[in-house]
Amino acid sequence: LVELVESGGGSVQAGGSLRLSCVVSVTTDSVQYIAWFRQAPGKEREGVAVIAGGSGVRVYADFVKGRFTISQNNAVKVVYLQMNSLKPDDTAMYFCAAMTQGIRRTPGGSLLSTQDYNIWGQGTQVVVSS
Repeated sequence: LVELVESGGGSVQAGGSLRLSCVVSVTTDSVQYIAWFRQAPGKEREGVAVIAGGSGVRVYADFVKGRFTISQNNAVKVVYLQMNSLKPDDTAMYFCAAMTQGIRRTPGGSLLSTQDYNIWGQGTQVVVSS
């Protein structure tokens, strides 16, 4: 099985930085992709960034390009989200999600969509004040 545990959230002023961590515990299944999603109160959950477990290829949502960086350390199985130049609109619960090897992707689907991610962490709260 796969288990995800996020950490690193907190409160920061606009323009500041945070680094989120997602510890990926894998027992029997391999992982195709690890992604970060976020959900603000009253809003839909949206994809932030994705990294391929094998190749390390990364995909970003337009609203974080140039500000956020997703990375991984395969040796210790940790995925990071470095968040710089934070804005109040970045305030949300941030979730780590995994798409395991056995999942067949929805044809035409986006890696930034929630639909094919089958393992989810508990979330870590990020608050950005003005």
